[in-house]
Amino acid sequence: MRIPTATYRIQFTPQFGFENAKAIAAYLADLGISDLYASPIFKARSGSTHGYDIVDATQLNPELGTNESFDALVDEVQSLGMGWLQDIVPNHMAYTSENLYLMDILEHGPDSSYTDYFDLSWNAPFGDRQERILAPLLGDFYGASLENGHIQLQYEENGLTVNYYSLKLPLRLESYTKFITHNLGKLTRTLGRNHPDFIKLLGILYILKNVPSEVAGKQRQDQIAFIKGLVWELYTTNDAIREFIDENIETFNGEAGNSESFNLLDELLKDQFYRLAFWKVGAEEMNYRRFFTVNELISVKVEEVRVFNNTHSLIQKLVEEGKFTGLRIDHIDGLYNPIQYLERLREKMGDIYITVEKILELTEDLPEDWGIEGTSGYDFLNYVNGVFCQTENQSQLDRVYQNFIGSRVDYASVVKDKKHLILEKNLAGDIDNLALLLKNISSKYRYGNDFTLNGLKRAIAEVLTLFPIYRTYITPDGIGDSDRATIEKVIHQAKEQTPLLQHELTFIEKLMLLEFDNSLTQTEREQWIYFVLRMQQYSGPLMAKGVEDTTLYVYNRLLSLNEVGGNPGHFGISVADFHSFNKQHQATWPHTMNTTATHDTKRGEDVRARLNVLSEIPDEWDQQVNTWSAINRGHRSHRQGFAIPDHNDEYFLYQTLVGAFPFAEHEHASFLERVKDYIIKAIREAKVHTAWLRPDSEYEEACTSFIEKVLDPAISGEFLEAFRPFQQRIADYGIFNSLSQTLLKITAPGVPDFYQGTELWELSLVDPDNRRPVDFEQRRNYLSAIREQVKTDILGLIQELLNHKTDGRIKLFLTAQLLQARTNFVSLFQDGDYLPLELQGTYANHIIAFARREGNQTAIAIAPRFLTSLIQPGDNPFGLSVWQDTHLQLRPGTPHTWKNVITQQPLHTTETLSIGSALAHFPVALLVSSAE
Repeated sequence: MRIPTATYRIQFTPQFGFENAKAIAAYLADLGISDLYASPIFKARSGSTHGYDIVDATQLNPELGTNESFDALVDEVQSLGMGWLQDIVPNHMAYTSENLYLMDILEHGPDSSYTDYFDLSWNAPFGDRQERILAPLLGDFYGASLENGHIQLQYEENGLTVNYYSLKLPLRLESYTKFITHNLGKLTRTLGRNHPDFIKLLGILYILKNVPSEVAGKQRQDQIAFIKGLVWELYTTNDAIREFIDENIETFNGEAGNSESFNLLDELLKDQFYRLAFWKVGAEEMNYRRFFTVNELISVKVEEVRVFNNTHSLIQKLVEEGKFTGLRIDHIDGLYNPIQYLERLREKMGDIYITVEKILELTEDLPEDWGIEGTSGYDFLNYVNGVFCQTENQSQLDRVYQNFIGSRVDYASVVKDKKHLILEKNLAGDIDNLALLLKNISSKYRYGNDFTLNGLKRAIAEVLTLFPIYRTYITPDGIGDSDRATIEKVIHQAKEQTPLLQHELTFIEKLMLLEFDNSLTQTEREQWIYFVLRMQQYSGPLMAKGVEDTTLYVYNRLLSLNEVGGNPGHFGISVADFHSFNKQHQATWPHTMNTTATHDTKRGEDVRARLNVLSEIPDEWDQQVNTWSAINRGHRSHRQGFAIPDHNDEYFLYQTLVGAFPFAEHEHASFLERVKDYIIKAIREAKVHTAWLRPDSEYEEACTSFIEKVLDPAISGEFLEAFRPFQQRIADYGIFNSLSQTLLKITAPGVPDFYQGTELWELSLVDPDNRRPVDFEQRRNYLSAIREQVKTDILGLIQELLNHKTDGRIKLFLTAQLLQARTNFVSLFQDGDYLPLELQGTYANHIIAFARREGNQTAIAIAPRFLTSLIQPGDNPFGLSVWQDTHLQLRPGTPHTWKNVITQQPLHTTETLSIGSALAHFPVALLVSSAE
């Protein structure tokens, strides 16, 4: 297995394809990156900016380049000795006309060859009730969309389609008969009954009416293609038939303002295997499983062997050819049976590097039986970020926040409230479906005979709301101890909070723990298991939407903690817990990924590094934020005595400005527009005053107007005069946090991962802001100059970089030096022991230090933190004058001769190591010894 030394995430888009990546491969190799880490590169919806809306996983995305340009990129990567880590998407595909598998189902219904491809089992589509598949893709109510002429029938070579803007859905075979027979008498009079083409048309109608019901799959598709071909031939060769069909199209499409004229199209649409609907309908009626609450992403039944083999065929081919050397699995928790999936993947792909996108709570670990190398790194992100939050100031930050917004806020209560909101507003249809499943099961047992559908729905909602983790992993083979403990704890809490549902909750517990009655038939056991595995698929989406996409925009005490996989109710991480986490990783997941920024993070890694500084100075922050609010009071709008933005959104905005305000003057103009776009997304995600489902344009416009005014020097000179010095001071200290964070990521157990562009300052906000184009030419030039200066005068170079910290070269320099060391000492950092080091002296709490040791090699990493009380803005944390008596107590047998691989300077120690000496020239240190 190839274990990456360091990965670099590339976001492929139509504007940044294979040829663009080829052009930067040499730069990445020079930086010290061992493996290109690619966003999904398979055929996606046209214009996709992220690649997760796949329409065909068996093809490369033609918008990224040709097969030849892909091969040329792979050749370039391999010639540089680099590997390729590929992000794959087994859980879902795009609900779009370009998804030919799905279109086949919508056209042929139960006769399609692909009915087992998508998760369509809710309420038995194509079962006994023949419920139509929901297509909640309209931007307005169905009736309004129809009568406004936005839904239109169209005819072309591939047949009849129903079009709604770019959406194009096929019509079932039976609809052709209704369409062609409409006003057929007029064509009879025009051509005459004996005209050969009219006879052909009658023959086509006969065939349409008599396609044998037992014909299905490929044979049926061939027959339909044959029929369509005959009609198209008549359409293109006979002017009268062309005119007849065109007139029918016009008639079916109705006349705006004439409601009755749309009856024909309405009746035609009612005959389809799908039901076009307003997108908001998907929140309350849903008969297919989605990715979270996104109607446009339909879930794939990858648990079916045929589906697995097809959707992974190209991936397997590229693995076997050595083009992919590793895989990153997107949204593993969405799968019906993740363990089964990973076993199949390992069997299919062989011994390659595999990680999964998995959100872990602070004390949660990956299941031990997953045959993978670890996660994509959110667990590390939140630990390394939390260690820069000064935990002892929690009560003061609580007071500042609650005084500003004028109310007390309990994080756990907010989470529960927002989860309930999501269940009621976004997942109501999905919970209805789970309740129906449970009702069918419970009605077969005397102890469940009296359960009502409403009671079961409330019980399911309470259990899912109280779930403390993303999901359990119960399988038909049984339940693990940790999952059992989680279920029992959740049910106990649910019974305490909803005592009137005791019996329903007891029944759910019985099912979830697989406590089968002896009298159950095999079919009944399978129904139990089906419900349990289904139930597990919804705790994750609820956590994601209720916490990440709602609570994290409402609970704003310290935004640096509001991150994917984070728990902002837990104020920071102790150094001891950070060390324990790393030791656990080294013991169990030594090759997991360590990241500090991804395409999904809520804000850039250096924004978090800045905001953590606020945890060090709560009193000053209190004074500043209240001063700003007082200055800007006149810029707020009012509606019925209520000020906009409210104090919580205003508090959110001030932190955003402090954290993301750009260093470069030329970026200030674009920053205004970025913040305005960001605040709209943030307040909609918060779902307090406005939301995606119910936008409040007045509130949103008042918020953007407020931002325009406070960032306009002509209007808010007083605010900017008060804001800029404080913001610049926070940014200065944030730089040191960022450098320390970079050191820890590269030297801790695990594979360091870099999101594109983050080798310079990363001050982006949530997507799509963090997917803006990266200036690789600037980075290439910076790195080339740094490499040259390192050879001649490294200390002079460091001083120059320190004098111009705001341009980001200092972070690039550190990254390159550390990755060089990681490359030079691969086994030390991949396999070496992790040894926390004891700190003593006045500022012991301001240093994070550990050793990595393998054989006769030892490395010591030293990362400062909490510098606001040690140095003044503009100063550097160097030397004995700053660190005084602070020192490391070295372990017996530790070498005494070292080289700081960042500065290339030697260092000699005794039984102790002075921090002031280690940090004589640079803000962080990595000392390496190779003693005999």
